[in-house]
Amino acid sequence: MNEYDSTGARLPGLDPQDLDGHTIEELSDYLDAGRAPADPSIDESPACRIALESLERLHALAPELFAADTAAEPEPEEGWVQNILEGIALDARAGRRIPITVPKANADLGITEGAVRGLIRAVEYSVPGVFIGACRFDGDVTVPGEPVRVGVEISVPYGASIPDLADRLRVQTRARLSAQTTLHVIGIDIAVTDIRQARESSEGER
Repeated sequence: MNEYDSTGARLPGLDPQDLDGHTIEELSDYLDAGRAPADPSIDESPACRIALESLERLHALAPELFAADTAAEPEPEEGWVQNILEGIALDARAGRRIPITVPKANADLGITEGAVRGLIRAVEYSVPGVFIGACRFDGDVTVPGEPVRVGVEISVPYGASIPDLADRLRVQTRARLSAQTTLHVIGIDIAVTDIRQARESSEGER
C-alpha cells in the first residue's frame, strides 16, 4: 500500500509531517515486521501510536486488504481502502482541543479531536464487518455544551443489513462518546460510502 494515487499525487491526510516524519506505508511495514527492530522514533511518537493502533485493528479485521496492490484489486475497492487509510492519518493529527467539563471549577481537562476520532474508529470491534473511514464533527467542539453532530463514513459488506449495521454503529458510538467525553452530541449521521463484494465471489467470477 503506498501513499500516492494513480496520478502520483500525494493523498490528502498522509503527509509525513503528520506522523513525525513517517508515512502510513512505513507504519504498516513496521507492523508487518512485528515492530522489530524497535524504532523509538515511531514507538515514542503519540501520532504514530494512534495510527499504529488503528492499523493493527485494520490488519486484524481485514488482513487481505494489504495485499490489494499485488492482487490487482478493482478500482472501487482500492478507493475505500484509501479512504480508511486517510481517516487513520487524520486520527493521528491532534486537531482541536475538546474540553471535558468536571464539577471542580479549577480543573482543566481536555481530549484531542484526533483521540475522539480514534474512540469512534474503535467501534469497528463492536460491529463486525464495518470499516470506518472519515469522521467529522459539525459544531464548535471547543466550547462546552455546544451542540455537535457527528458524521461517520463507513464501508459495509455486500448482503449485510445496512439499517441494522448503522443503528448498531450509532448506538455504540454514542455510548463511547458519552462515557469518555462531555460532548453535547445532538445526532450521529452514518453515511455508507462503499459496499464490499466478498472476495470469494469476485474470484469465482474471474
